[in-house]
Amino acid sequence: MTVERSRITVHGVVQGVGFRPFAARLADDLGLHGHCGNDDVSVFIEIEGKSASVSEFVRRLRTDAPPMAVIVDATAQPVPVRGDESFRIIDSRHVPGARTLVSPDVATCADCLRELADPHDRRYRHPFVNCTNCGPRFTVITDLPYDRPNTTMAEFPLCAACLAEYRDPADRRFHAQPVCCPDCGPHLFAEIDGHRIDGDDAVLTAVQGALRDGRIVAVKGLGGFHLVCDAADPTAVETLRARKHRPDKPFAVMTADLSVAAGLCEISEPESALLRHAARPILLLRKKKSASVAEGIAPGIDDLGVMLPYTPLHHLLFTRTPGSDVDPPRVLVMTSGNLSGEPLCFDNDDARTRLADVADVFLMHDRRIAVPCEDSVLAVAAGAVLPIRRSRGFAPLPVVLPAHGPEILAVGAEIKNTFCLTRQDYAFCSAHLGDMGSLESQRAFETSVRQLTHLHGISPEAVVADRHPGYSTHHWARRYSERTGVPLLTVQHHHAHIASLMAEHGLVGTTVLGVAFDGTGYGCDTTVWGGELLLVGPNILDTRRVGHLQPFSLPGGDAAVRNPVRVALALLHECGITDVDGLPCMEAIPTAERAAVESQLLSGLGCVRTTSAGRLFDGVASLLGVRHRVTYEAQAAIELEALARTAPHPAPLAMDVENDQIGLPLLVSGLVAGLRDGTPPAALALGFHHALAAATADLVDLAATATGASTIGLTGGVFQNRLFLALVRAHWESSGYRVLTHHRVPPNDGGLSLGQAVIGAAATMRGP
Repeated sequence: MTVERSRITVHGVVQGVGFRPFAARLADDLGLHGHCGNDDVSVFIEIEGKSASVSEFVRRLRTDAPPMAVIVDATAQPVPVRGDESFRIIDSRHVPGARTLVSPDVATCADCLRELADPHDRRYRHPFVNCTNCGPRFTVITDLPYDRPNTTMAEFPLCAACLAEYRDPADRRFHAQPVCCPDCGPHLFAEIDGHRIDGDDAVLTAVQGALRDGRIVAVKGLGGFHLVCDAADPTAVETLRARKHRPDKPFAVMTADLSVAAGLCEISEPESALLRHAARPILLLRKKKSASVAEGIAPGIDDLGVMLPYTPLHHLLFTRTPGSDVDPPRVLVMTSGNLSGEPLCFDNDDARTRLADVADVFLMHDRRIAVPCEDSVLAVAAGAVLPIRRSRGFAPLPVVLPAHGPEILAVGAEIKNTFCLTRQDYAFCSAHLGDMGSLESQRAFETSVRQLTHLHGISPEAVVADRHPGYSTHHWARRYSERTGVPLLTVQHHHAHIASLMAEHGLVGTTVLGVAFDGTGYGCDTTVWGGELLLVGPNILDTRRVGHLQPFSLPGGDAAVRNPVRVALALLHECGITDVDGLPCMEAIPTAERAAVESQLLSGLGCVRTTSAGRLFDGVASLLGVRHRVTYEAQAAIELEALARTAPHPAPLAMDVENDQIGLPLLVSGLVAGLRDGTPPAALALGFHHALAAATADLVDLAATATGASTIGLTGGVFQNRLFLALVRAHWESSGYRVLTHHRVPPNDGGLSLGQAVIGAAATMRGP
């Protein structure tokens, strides 16, 4: 029998997730001896025994790791045999200046749910039940190392029973920092019509009754407040829309369980797995025609954003309260607790103030939220994950970079904002912060930057911003640079999109031909880009524009973004089409506005030239009569995609590819001819998707042949369109190209800060 000893070092999210007890149980199962412990950056293990058992231990460290563990790397090296006779968990070691990784918040595990439902368990119906395998993490942390005194649970001293569990390596709650019970944990309370209600069951009975009666409830969750109402009640849904100032943008819903979700939507196996993922994201699913929810939840589209309960409180909301005759809800609207354009409410007093005119009822608790965190949003495209918003359940897990680099703060874009911090070979993207158009949002951004730079112990060597001089994040970065003396770097918008895609695939240092299609981005020629083909070389600072969409005018600049009908007029003008009377866009625009827009287009005054693919989608949507005015970002494009999916066949449309650009006249004239001939708008919408996808593939083929590139990257907000993404990819299925899409950070501006950080790090290392 060959006996060997191995020293194993495991990096990643391995503190506070039960990794040491797991290693001890695994060693016991395999008859191995040695020890394990924590330091501030790793778990260290020495294991001794039969060679085959040691190899099996190393393998199962990865395959059987605790649910909340995220292993970045695990290295093993042989060391001399010592003849240990047991396996021990030893004291932690502290490395000066080191910072561990922070776990995201995770949905309530099956073991805790069993306790929640067991009348004989001391945590029966406890709204804050959690263990090492689940519960709050990121949103309760105030500092590192991740110990209870450095969380908002420090305000709740452990009772004797919980303390015994916390100290027992064999217990599921060993070093679970948020551990608590009804005797020592937080408590619920409700505020209804000026009265406070205490007692968990009394609170839940009152809230369920309020939901049944069509009232709006502000519910404090893991990372902030939700605004909640009965999803089957059209009046409640419209009331919430009016009070929240959100006329059209879809609401997410939470269902009692997977079977209820399956009654609302078509759910594939990959989608079912994502719904049940420990992150419990909102998942975009195809809505069934028979779905028993109010039409006003997602007007004009065929998707429904669905999530399952992820906290004990959510599960209790969907469960009948003992002694109550109120039927629990089955489907609830569960939307962000804010007014449109404002940051998420996460503090009790702030919610009482800012949501006073929205919510009828407040369901709150006394555990503070340290770091606000919105729900994540995902979709499935071609069987793979497509992130739309990366936040709760995923932030602040890092993207691993190819090498150690400088500490960088990248501030992201203007909408769907996140920022990114780099340390060593990690890039930490913040949770979703939203649009930076309001003073409140900018203050929330600054607070979040301050929190996470402190949490990760980062002192930025450079601050990186988008090149657009009008972005509030650009102005913030400039002020930060002036205040701190840290150099300010600016990065072109679409270059950052492609760098983000390269970073998440670990391909920084290679050549990628990137297709960056989005709404607007400040171009290198000071026009508005958005339909770009950029070649990024092994030196990620080196990029070259090798193709684009034909430029056209945006009359009124940002006013055209809010009014796709103006973009439709611009496309007709650009393509020289004058026979326009009777077209849907002409019927939708008042005479005075039409005259003003046509005057702008003729003179060029007040117009901005653009290559934006996103604005092309808007213009086509108006041409076809789908959407002429928008109340939320990408509304016209989303509704155009939904219409296209209803067509059995595409109309035969095409686009020219010539002189490194995709031309517009053939497409626009074909759309107008189709409308004149009575072709159904759905067929024209689908035909447009096919035509642009084919032209994009042709442009890429020409550029790849000219440059020798063999890796194609698809990025930018337009590639959230799953129909268009699938059509573009289909052109290269057997071409030999490697095609990259986003799986870890969003293709939209929510992923932009990662690319900015990677480019900023490269520029800082290169020096002046």
